[in-house]
Amino acid sequence: MSKEIIKTRGLTKVFETDGSRVTAIKGINLVINKGEAVGIVGVSGSGKSTLLHIVGTLERPSDGEVLYQGENVFMRDDDELALFRNREIGFVFQFHYLLSEFSALENVMMPLLIQGIQPNEAREIAAIILKRVGLGARLRHRPGELSGGEQQRVAIARALVLKPQVILADEPTGNLDLETGNSVLDLFLELNVEGGITLAMVTHNPAVAMRLGRRIRLSDGKIVDEN
Repeated sequence: MSKEIIKTRGLTKVFETDGSRVTAIKGINLVINKGEAVGIVGVSGSGKSTLLHIVGTLERPSDGEVLYQGENVFMRDDDELALFRNREIGFVFQFHYLLSEFSALENVMMPLLIQGIQPNEAREIAAIILKRVGLGARLRHRPGELSGGEQQRVAIARALVLKPQVILADEPTGNLDLETGNSVLDLFLELNVEGGITLAMVTHNPAVAMRLGRRIRLSDGKIVDEN
């Protein structure tokens, strides 16, 4: 039997700007099982990224719950939530947000150092992860010396370095050419299948979505289809 790792109940998010209210997601009920690879699809403005950000605890919902292995994580205060997020969830975005003045190795070391791991140990762990994503020969290169696909692989390594249970990816291939994007997607799926990491990926690309195990389609802030 599949084991639930993420469950949402009645998830709603309202943004208020300049006196107006916009409901980005509307009462979403969703289950993601451990080890799944799920695509979240829909047109621009359908609520995909908002859903991912709330599931990843980057934003709090206006209403509803997000349960991780049965626990409503938003019962935690902000400091506790930050610790949970850093330990349990890895994030990869369309833009890698690497620190340009640091090497690939140093970028991947950062989450470990923040967790209080000693530099020598952090360096060793980061090097292993970078080799895992095919960048063993590029450890000392800065982001500006790497291709787009290599930069995204560094971002993936950074997301993996604390051994999260879940990877949340928001259009991770959207800024890459077709060949490079396929290579990055191959890596995500390999991590999902071989590493057992649960993957939820927002994508507007039907070809990317078709390679994921299950697709959840959003429209106007609601789930309208699952397959």
